[in-house]
Amino acid sequence: MKRKFKTGRLMLIVPLLCQAVNVFSQAPKQYLSQPLIKSIYTADPSVHVFNGKIYIYPSHDINAGIPENDNGDHFAMRDYHILSMNSIDGPVTDHGVALDIKDIPWAGRQLWAPDCAYNNGTYFLYFPVKDKKDVFHIGVATSKSPVGPFKAEPQPIKGSFSIDPAVFTDTDGQSYMYFGGIWGGQLQRWAGGKYNPNGSKTDLQKDNQPALNCKVVKLKANMKEFDGPVQDVIILDAAGKPLLGKDHNRRFFEGSWMHKYNGKYYFTYSTGDTHLLAYAIGDRPYGPFHYKGIFLKPVQGWTTHHSIVEFKGKWYLFYHDTQLSGKTHLRNVKVTPLYHQPDGSIAMIDPFKPTTTVKK
Repeated sequence: MKRKFKTGRLMLIVPLLCQAVNVFSQAPKQYLSQPLIKSIYTADPSVHVFNGKIYIYPSHDINAGIPENDNGDHFAMRDYHILSMNSIDGPVTDHGVALDIKDIPWAGRQLWAPDCAYNNGTYFLYFPVKDKKDVFHIGVATSKSPVGPFKAEPQPIKGSFSIDPAVFTDTDGQSYMYFGGIWGGQLQRWAGGKYNPNGSKTDLQKDNQPALNCKVVKLKANMKEFDGPVQDVIILDAAGKPLLGKDHNRRFFEGSWMHKYNGKYYFTYSTGDTHLLAYAIGDRPYGPFHYKGIFLKPVQGWTTHHSIVEFKGKWYLFYHDTQLSGKTHLRNVKVTPLYHQPDGSIAMIDPFKPTTTVKK
């Protein structure tokens, strides 16, 4: 025998069901990890292990009161603070200002994501900053200490452009720099090999052509100059074809990093406007690299920028989000374990831990 719901009862049940679904879908989430430091805002962590200790080279976010836009003008950083840790779960030391924009002779504004490398008794801090004509180039500063202070060279690295330098030193001692970022990073304005001040503010908008590529170049032994031509970092799909410009879930945007695992080269990067961290694997530092997938789901905040490091036999992902401020330009650095699977893939990381809490 079929039962019939009275219209009035059905009208009562449906809103209650919708309310229950809505409450469940909006259940609070817990962050996977907590900010490493809360006294200042930090982002874009480039992390290295020097002499058995963890050193973090982040951007130092400030509230400059600049409206948010696609050029990234609201990211108006002016100096770098270097952080260190003796252990992953241990306290974090802020070593203060390591380099200030006022001490960079050619700099105009916006000290964005840096990186650091070591060679022959000297630490090299690589940084992108706009020159006095508002064009991004990459500079280098040196110190005998991993925490500085660093002294900047009087001019940017010859042939450098765009943002996000990441220096990888291979097991044979050769170092390479990966760099570039579209939109505010200006990479799209260098499409012809020369800066076009009237170029697109976002990308080339050629959806069915190969996407813009990250750049890679060998460094000379002095670590201050490029050794040879700048090359494209080609990312191929499963069919062996370059990723297209319209493929925003997989194409390179900014924030590249390189690490080596089991003899393979892992090129990792941010997809930017789709807020993912992706990876591709190759057999040599120059690539080509074959796209393999995503390993970090979107964080809280517009973008993410990361590094991957091995410490005491375990691998870790350093990244950032906006847990402390809730504002795009005021971020905080975090760390979480990273796992390589037996087949060489990287296990997926969710920056949130969903809960089943229901508000009464």
